[in-house]
This record gives sequence, C-alpha cells and structure tokens, in this order.
Amino acid sequence: MTEQLGGAVIPTGFDVPVEPLRRAAHYTGEPGCIAAARTFAAQFLEQLRNEWCAVVDSRAAGEVLLVVSELVTNADRHSDGPYILELEGTDSTVAVAVYDSSVVLPRAFPRDPQRIGRHGLEIVSALAAEITVDRVPVGKRVRARVELES
Repeated sequence: MTEQLGGAVIPTGFDVPVEPLRRAAHYTGEPGCIAAARTFAAQFLEQLRNEWCAVVDSRAAGEVLLVVSELVTNADRHSDGPYILELEGTDSTVAVAVYDSSVVLPRAFPRDPQRIGRHGLEIVSALAAEITVDRVPVGKRVRARVELES
C-alpha cells in the first residue's frame, strides 16, 4: 500500500515485494550489444526504484552500469557464442550475472597502471561487495553483487 502526498509516492511498509526483482536478456555479440546491455540495466534500475522503492542514487547506478559493461564486454570478447545478462535486485543490492560459453575462468591480474587493457575484473572487484565465478553446463557464470547504499 502506498500513500500519495503532493504527487510523491510514500511507502507505507506494506507494499515491499517479497521476491527480488529479476530480469534477463540474451545477446548475440553483434555490434551494439554492450550498449544494449547498459540500457537494459538502466531500465532495470528504474523498475527497481518504482517497484521496490529502492534508493538508487547516481553513484550506485553508475557502479551497476560499469559492472554490467565490464562483465558483458568480457563475455563478448572471450566467449565463442552468445551470452546472457541476468539482473536481480532488492532495495539494498543488485546482483549482475553474465553467463557465457567459454570454460576459461577469468583471472585477476596484478595492478599495473602501465598495462593496456585487462582491467575489467580489477574494476569489478573494486565496485562489488562480492564476486563469484561458477562453471555451468555450457560455460561459466560470473556474478557480482553491488551494494546500493554506501
């Protein structure tokens, strides 16, 4: 239940969903897929604001979109097939998972500001509260959990 006051929706505590918001999208790897994944994630965040009354400020939104960009870019670059972006969110966290067909697990490189490229997992590690990598029947899943409130 919500109350409206001067056009603002005020959560009353009875309208919080019990299941996380979940959305997934499939990408072929064609040009434009990374931008499409960012747009999909931005729409997801807006839906999370509306349905979960989540406070997603510009910092949190930027972090989630950067994590999406890095993980989707890695899948695009290192797999031989399509990939899936899966988003799951509540009022406090967003989990970004990317499934791809490569069985090669990602590895973090030591910090080196002189290195060109291969900073994706380093960036995700700096932004995410948790990262997991799992083998799945068709390849792997890389999942990063981003906290919405600092």
